[in-house]
Amino acid sequence: MSRKDQIISLLKESPNDSFLLFALAKEHEKEGADAGAREVYERLVRDFPKDPGTYYHLGKLLEKMGDPAAANKVYNQGIELTRTIGEQHAMRELMGARMELGFDEEE
Repeated sequence: MSRKDQIISLLKESPNDSFLLFALAKEHEKEGADAGAREVYERLVRDFPKDPGTYYHLGKLLEKMGDPAAANKVYNQGIELTRTIGEQHAMRELMGARMELGFDEEE
């Protein structure tokens, strides 16, 4: 049984486990199944919006998929979250990712 199959099996028992969902998204990425990874990351952002790391990973995936405007939007959402929860380290990472795209401010 592959790692992905194990995660899917565990998700049957705990379908709302954010850690397992994140692991599934990473497995999709490893396989090059970007659409599947995007779907899972978007679910995580929707259902577990207070995890700033998800915004970073979704943004990076969107960059890889050739959608910098969508990535910038996700980074901005994550930055707003980090301001709200006072998470400075994650904010700097998200701002750095946004700047690498050529976006200096929220656009």
